Amino acid sequence: MLKNEIIVIILAAGKGTRMKSNYPKVLHYLGGKTILEHVIQTAQSIKPKKIIIVYNSQKKIIFSNIHNIPIEWVIQKKPQGTGQAILLATEKISDNKNILVLYGDVPLISIESIQKLKKSKKKSKISLLTVKTQNPYGYGRILREKGKVIGIIEEQDATNTQKNIKEIYSGVFIAKSVDLKRWLKKIEKKNKKQEFYLTDIISLAYLEGSFIKTVQPLNHEEILGINNKLQLSILEKIFQKKQINQLLINGVTIKDPSHFIIRGTLKYGKNVEIDTGVILEKNVVLGDDVKIGPGCIIKNSIIDSQTNIEAYTIIENAKIGKSCVIGPFAHLRSNTLLNKNVQIGNFVEIKDSFIEKKSKIKHLSYLGNSEIGSNVNIGAGSITCNYDGANKFKTIIGDNVLVGSNTQLVAPIKIAKNTTIAAGTTLTKDINTPCLVYNTKEQRYKKDWIRPNKIHKKK
Repeated sequence: MLKNEIIVIILAAGKGTRMKSNYPKVLHYLGGKTILEHVIQTAQSIKPKKIIIVYNSQKKIIFSNIHNIPIEWVIQKKPQGTGQAILLATEKISDNKNILVLYGDVPLISIESIQKLKKSKKKSKISLLTVKTQNPYGYGRILREKGKVIGIIEEQDATNTQKNIKEIYSGVFIAKSVDLKRWLKKIEKKNKKQEFYLTDIISLAYLEGSFIKTVQPLNHEEILGINNKLQLSILEKIFQKKQINQLLINGVTIKDPSHFIIRGTLKYGKNVEIDTGVILEKNVVLGDDVKIGPGCIIKNSIIDSQTNIEAYTIIENAKIGKSCVIGPFAHLRSNTLLNKNVQIGNFVEIKDSFIEKKSKIKHLSYLGNSEIGSNVNIGAGSITCNYDGANKFKTIIGDNVLVGSNTQLVAPIKIAKNTTIAAGTTLTKDINTPCLVYNTKEQRYKKDWIRPNKIHKKK
């Protein structure tokens, strides 16, 4: 009986020369994660005793991209085929384990298909994931006699008759470690590539009288591998379609699914609307009734309920409160934190700043390294001068401050609540008492000045 204790071996030693890249094939990105990460996360989902990755001399590059995941690494210094790779990986595995073999360049394999494979193993010594396809080119063909699997023949070694076989081997299988090690030690390099083919263990198992079970995945797309940039782009489209279809089924409104991209994870509330050309990257959270306008890019950010993100806004590593209006053409950069009812308008850039509720920065402004109180209104063209060429300094603005257009706030600086700063002012000193501040040749103060009230037009 198959125990829960299982060891996963992931083959990732291929050089990937057809990718024509300086990076290993398995470290190219698919849907915001590396190809290898997809396979590792799927492997983790079945809670294996251990994950072993077979790699080549590029371990340092691979290892630097895989963080906080307990993995045992096995090097295949001189690649001599998949059979040799698995044999190396099994050297430190005891004989009473079940081994699941996955491939580092086959990222769409599903948990459900693996569970089917695990269940089928109870009735055989080895169970294979196979697919019947009208285009079997490039894959090993499943050889049968009277319905029973007797072997696998690789494409380059197959006869014309064998090449017409429609059932192909995915490369994914599960077997008992004691059997797998015995078979692997018997295989020889009797093929055109002069390599130790893993597929040769199937004929050896059959000759021993073993029953070889086959299982089909939920869909054939799961077994598609990546060898070049064209195949990577094809799988990217498949992955995106799958993600988007699930979002639509779960109630997210996506106005143009063919022009929406998600490269990470998305958590969402009810009545979320996403317009055309939107890109979501890394970990994004959208609350209830959030609306994302066309052309927006949102990366690793949280957007609370009832907030509208207007067209062509970029948000990265930010947290936005309820009922805010952001954009169009705004840029919220790292460590931006907005309270509720904040308005950020056209061509405004904010970085490393906290802005309290009901404040407005609506036109052509830059705020960096700042703390902005509530009900603050910052006029067009105003900036915080937070960098002296070597260090960055903070600007602190109290509640209910009005900053006129084209104002420069030279940090470090603090501005008392209820202060008004006239248009065109360059502020270089702290304002400790509410007043009107303006420049002629030098900074001046008018302490008895009263801000005018808004005139409400009669309807």
